[in-house]
Amino acid sequence: MWFILYYVVAITILVLHFTGVLARYNLEWLILVLAVTVFPAVLYL
Repeated sequence: MWFILYYVVAITILVLHFTGVLARYNLEWLILVLAVTVFPAVLYL
């Protein structure tokens, strides 16, 4: 359940990033937060 919610949030953040919405509202830091949350999973695999 949490994985599905995480993926939905991550995909939403990426779409907003590539459409420029995050830059418009100065929320580009969300990309960094997303990268930090993915990093431990990459190390685990």
